[in-house]
Amino acid sequence: MSTDDERADPATTWDALAADASVGERGDVRSSTATARGGEGPGADDTDARTASPGRNSGSRDLDAGRRPPLFRDPATWWAALAGIVSAIVVLAVAEVIAVFLGLAGSPLFAVGAWVIDLVPGWLKDAVIQAFGTADKVVLLGVLAVVVLLLAAAAGIVQFRRAPWGVVILVAVSALAAVAVTTRPEATGVDAIPTVVGMIAGAVLLRQAVRALADWRESAARERGTVARSGGLAQLDRRKFLGLTLIAGVAAAAAGAGARAFNQAVTYVSDLRAKITLPAAATTEAPAPAGADLDIDGVVSYITPNEEFYRIDTALQVPNIDPDAWSLKVTGMVDREVEITFDELLAKPLIEHTTTLACVSNEVGGTLIGNAVWLGYPIREVLAEAGVQAGADMVLSRSQDGFTASTPLEVLQDEGREALLAVGMNGEPLPLEHGFPVRMVVPGLYGYVSATKWVVELSVTTFAAEAAYWTDRGWGERGPIKQSSRIDTPRQLGKIAPGRTAVAGVAWAQHTGIRGVDVRIDDGPWQPARLADTVGPDTWVQWVYEWDAAAGQHQVQVRSTDATGQPQTEALAGVLPDGATGLHTITVNVG
Repeated sequence: MSTDDERADPATTWDALAADASVGERGDVRSSTATARGGEGPGADDTDARTASPGRNSGSRDLDAGRRPPLFRDPATWWAALAGIVSAIVVLAVAEVIAVFLGLAGSPLFAVGAWVIDLVPGWLKDAVIQAFGTADKVVLLGVLAVVVLLLAAAAGIVQFRRAPWGVVILVAVSALAAVAVTTRPEATGVDAIPTVVGMIAGAVLLRQAVRALADWRESAARERGTVARSGGLAQLDRRKFLGLTLIAGVAAAAAGAGARAFNQAVTYVSDLRAKITLPAAATTEAPAPAGADLDIDGVVSYITPNEEFYRIDTALQVPNIDPDAWSLKVTGMVDREVEITFDELLAKPLIEHTTTLACVSNEVGGTLIGNAVWLGYPIREVLAEAGVQAGADMVLSRSQDGFTASTPLEVLQDEGREALLAVGMNGEPLPLEHGFPVRMVVPGLYGYVSATKWVVELSVTTFAAEAAYWTDRGWGERGPIKQSSRIDTPRQLGKIAPGRTAVAGVAWAQHTGIRGVDVRIDDGPWQPARLADTVGPDTWVQWVYEWDAAAGQHQVQVRSTDATGQPQTEALAGVLPDGATGLHTITVNVG
């Protein structure tokens, strides 16, 4: 076969580079080249014997002599990286499949993600929320996936060049994931089994795939040195490597995806929720007055639709809780422990109440706030049934996903405040992502100290004895919502025509109410805005100011005054440790 014919061989692009690298590692490039050109050079048989050495105990090669192509110009580097990535996919997929069939909470990726959320400091959590909003969890999972892929690729490369250290890296990362699984609420050592089995499968695949890659390189070197025919050993070993990695990867990914879909389907929680008919409220809320919505373009609606309601929580996976299996326990400093099932809760005299919830991470002018009509049972009645003991001053609520919130006991026992164990939201059962089947809703407190979703326990205790999830991370203990106001229209740096225009938005001072809202243009005087109607003091209120806008660039500012006459503070403060303050200010271009 001529040299041109040899170059036409589809395997030779990789094989030639691989052969040069492989032979070069043995310090025998010239001898090999001479042999290929007609057997010249010292000891052709001796050269063949050297290049035929399979080195099957590892994929690495002796670097002490000869040369090797630069790391990322060596085709073997990229194939080894692929082997590492496929091995990581196998770890995750096998863990998912085993978890499904054993009925365990064993997803390593989600467990590590939840672990990361638990470990991050408050300032970083807030920075992520400000940067990505309600997409923070998607971003976290995406970053984790990229990190896993990079580590896996590195493990493959290291295994090929310095076996067995690549397998060691894969095992170490998988073991860390297994530990993360056991840190999840209600998890035990048994829950680590899926990840451990996946780790073993991935380690075996990585070792075998790198061996196959080494075989491919060896056969390419031999055939290059003897002017190989098309369809020789190199192609056979290439098929062996590709088959081992790609087929394993595709099969693992398909199995993992199928297992996750099956795992979600078998719970039937969405179907169960759809079949629930909420009972009529024993105490109904007055309908929102017609004047509660000003119907101004750009201003949010008075009642926030469920699908538009903000979601901030620590759950990477929305808990799937069968309402028939759910119960709430009241424990701690009580005369008697109480346990309530979902059916028992629905049978109690429920009340409707409209409450605006806000996240402590909401910046001045932010959108992490929403208003809904909630259906539920007063928490004070549940506490009364248990009998709260003297000395208690806090209720530590616990979510099914492990989150805890510290709510002042006096707030939950307040006869004038409708703190609820909510089962309904805007006329339907709670959406899964908003706490189905039961969550807490407490007027006047930020969600991090009160709005526990998927709630399963109320522990009566003291602030001195217990610290909640975010309190332990530097946030305030009690979290009362701070009075604030927001401009919804015009938008920041928006352009409007000169003349009469509506400056409008919302203001809130939960459980106190808003008396007035004022608007200031540039350095002019404060001008009163018109308030819309509202159901009561536990909700936000819309407002509008009619502005005769003159051409040019203007600064527009808003402030509110609560029902007691207290004006909104102008002092600027960030969200840490207990909520942002300051006046919402925008710049508008007129003309």
